Amino acid sequence: MAFFRSIVTAKTTAIAAAIPAAAFAASSISSSSSQFERPSKNIKFGSISSSNPIFQLSFAKNLQKTSPPSALHMETPSSNHQTSSDNEVVLPELLTEFMVDMSCQGCVNAVKSKLQTVEGVKNVDVDLDNQVVRILGSSPVKTMTEALEQTGRKARLIGQGVPDDFLISAAVAEFKGPDIFGVVRLAQVNMELTRIEANFSGLSPGKHAWSINEFGDLTRGAASTGKLYSPPLGDLVTLEVDEKGEAFYTGPKEKVRVADLIGRAIAVYATEDKTDPGLTAAVIARSAGVGENYKKICACDGTTIWEATNKL
Repeated sequence: MAFFRSIVTAKTTAIAAAIPAAAFAASSISSSSSQFERPSKNIKFGSISSSNPIFQLSFAKNLQKTSPPSALHMETPSSNHQTSSDNEVVLPELLTEFMVDMSCQGCVNAVKSKLQTVEGVKNVDVDLDNQVVRILGSSPVKTMTEALEQTGRKARLIGQGVPDDFLISAAVAEFKGPDIFGVVRLAQVNMELTRIEANFSGLSPGKHAWSINEFGDLTRGAASTGKLYSPPLGDLVTLEVDEKGEAFYTGPKEKVRVADLIGRAIAVYATEDKTDPGLTAAVIARSAGVGENYKKICACDGTTIWEATNKL
């Protein structure tokens, strides 16, 4: 019996010693694999876990190697969304990039000071040379944009997402009138979770249904966008429109992948009834993720980023 116990003890010791080595080897493989570049991006990020210090070190090293000059270095956002004590959903964290009109260190200090007062903002880094502000947190784009503009500076959203190896990490649908205007932004948090943010104006006060529909066919407006996309995935929370005809929504959507939505449409309805023909619709198109859009001049017409404006 003593002989058998010694064998078991030896095996157990060997296994216990092998586990840390295997974990270190796995993290090394992940670190090295994240260094391969994708041609379409200026900044590349490896797949990481914020709870693992080895992966955090790997992320910092890879970011430093692949970032453009004066690039920003931030921790990775948490991909988990939680529920607060009053049952309100806490939005998952994202990295959001703005191009901000800054000329000196005083501008940097003013921008940082203002953003740090915004609820949901966890960290702010500013690249003065590239005029880029990167914000880590759960605050909506609308709130951060308003805070930046309150400093007296022009700001434009240029990217949003998570520094991970998603083929497509962000998408947008733009409603361009003539009566209803709006922007819907979708950002991939992880492979099972997407964060949606929407702004609308020109709607009648009250409740309006909206949804992700099968097709991006706008020949007959919302009526030609087909049925609800992959029920219940395409079903979205009812919009609450105020007396000014404006609505704002932000929240997580589980089991939705942004890459699967490109080319489909978002439709808005006159009431909560999705069986009516619908008021308007917009096609979902790919938009810039983190580190993908540092250009300041449009190559097609030479328009600077400050001469181009967003209605929402």
